[in-house]
Amino acid sequence: MVQVTRLSKKFKLPHQRSLTAFDRLAAFIKRQPPLYEEFFALRDVNFHVEKGETLGIIGPNGSGKSTLLKIVAGVLAPDRGCVFVRGKVAPFLELGAGFEPELSARENIYLYGAIMGIPRKEIDRRYWDILDFAELHRFEFMKLRNFSSGMYARLAFSIAIQTNPDIFLLDEVLAVGDETFQKKCIEKIEEIRQSGKTILFVSHSLAEVKKLCRNCILLYNGQVAKIGPSDHVIETYLYDMEKMSS
Repeated sequence: MVQVTRLSKKFKLPHQRSLTAFDRLAAFIKRQPPLYEEFFALRDVNFHVEKGETLGIIGPNGSGKSTLLKIVAGVLAPDRGCVFVRGKVAPFLELGAGFEPELSARENIYLYGAIMGIPRKEIDRRYWDILDFAELHRFEFMKLRNFSSGMYARLAFSIAIQTNPDIFLLDEVLAVGDETFQKKCIEKIEEIRQSGKTILFVSHSLAEVKKLCRNCILLYNGQVAKIGPSDHVIETYLYDMEKMSS
């Protein structure tokens, strides 16, 4: 279960006002701190996801989707509001972030598995399942620096799904690999969903959000523009995008 209440997150951005060389020199002499302006990545976000539900999160780039998942995962702290999570969380936010390019696929399976909190004995037991799902048997001992971006992503996803959390945070995970592998990922997410896990699903693929999520949230500029059945929310989003482009 995930409960988000009046959640806000702001960042400091360098002030956009252009300064002359004299202004910069004067600020340096006076030891004035740099000028910043506050930017709200999220503002007063509220939602509730029950155990076993899948909630889609959609919106244009920069709307706060990834920031929201990072706060739920505990990677970022909110400035206001709170997040209550009941259960073990597995964040799929930056797949492969802990990989070492100079190590082999085999070595990285154990390294990344440890980062994801998977016990070594569990990795031993699931080792061949990981390579099978990633379709990388032939490349078991190849260094990752020689992997294509698709191979890299396939290995990361295949390790990550071996975790057994209560809550999955999925951020654009369907962007991995080729079309055939993406289909495997979709089937795996559907299997996870049907097993009763809670999922927060960020994606630009509205078709997949509609397929996997009964309800979803539409974010604009860090605020919830609409929340409800996925069909209705996606219809609103498409209408808004069409209106903005015309």
